[in-house]
Amino acid sequence: MLAPLAGYTDLPFREVVKKFGADITVSEMISVYALAFKNQKTMKMVEKSPLENPFALQIAGNDLGIIQRAVEFLNTLDSIQILDLNCGCPAPKVSSHGSGSSLLKDLNKLTLILRFLKKISKIPHLSVKVRLGFDKKIPLEIANALNDCPIDYVVVHGRTRSDGYRKEKIDYEAIKTMKGILKCPLIANGEISSPEIAKEVKDFTGADGLMIGRAAIQKPWIFTQIKEGLEESIALRRGVALEHFDRSITFRGDYGAIMFRKNLHAYSKGLEGAGEFRNIINTLTNPQEIRECILEFFNRTSFSESENG
Repeated sequence: MLAPLAGYTDLPFREVVKKFGADITVSEMISVYALAFKNQKTMKMVEKSPLENPFALQIAGNDLGIIQRAVEFLNTLDSIQILDLNCGCPAPKVSSHGSGSSLLKDLNKLTLILRFLKKISKIPHLSVKVRLGFDKKIPLEIANALNDCPIDYVVVHGRTRSDGYRKEKIDYEAIKTMKGILKCPLIANGEISSPEIAKEVKDFTGADGLMIGRAAIQKPWIFTQIKEGLEESIALRRGVALEHFDRSITFRGDYGAIMFRKNLHAYSKGLEGAGEFRNIINTLTNPQEIRECILEFFNRTSFSESENG
């Protein structure tokens, strides 16, 4: 599975990873308030590609009235197969308002929302993404609480909210513990950045599947690498970067070129001359000029001995 990542996992990017073997793609996290009031920007986030089947839409919120309005709108769409509740986002603007990872401090409220969603949603499947806790690990409590919920699977990110994204804090042992308790399938998430780590995590935790986020930003082909093996090359990076760029322009217009800068930062990571390339890209706004710059850079670069790019 591709993890939902704000500012990255839009429709063009999800199309790219779908072509590289991601089984399930997930929208960027969407506020139920934005859905309830049909925010124009949010309507773009709800769109899915014909390639995306199944497609999961992730929502965040804790007000049942607003949740109901949001789901009533989503019920009018026939493009979504999975409704996913975010209970893991560590961002203060989400968790400080009682949504995202803060729901892990109130498991009764979390389970109430999941039951409510199942009752009012016409979307075929329901899932939830959690962390191991808010400021302390409570994997046993979370797993037992979720066993009483009408969900089809759970994604577990192996850190607490307080752990943020610190590499040394990842805890696969706790995910393994939850797998032993949960009645539904478990998807493991966190620091899965190579085929070797993917196999180790799946074998160790017994997870039914894996979710990959940040590693896929730099290497959307990681899903094929895990499933079938795929040798990375400059030509592969160039081809993916260009296809992704062109699709972003088609989807967003000229503004898509500016938004794509961060993706080019990722695609150039670990390549010779990447720093200079990023500096140039950051000054350009014209899609054609950026495309020419992409071609010029990838046609002359090579893998750097340092992975810092």
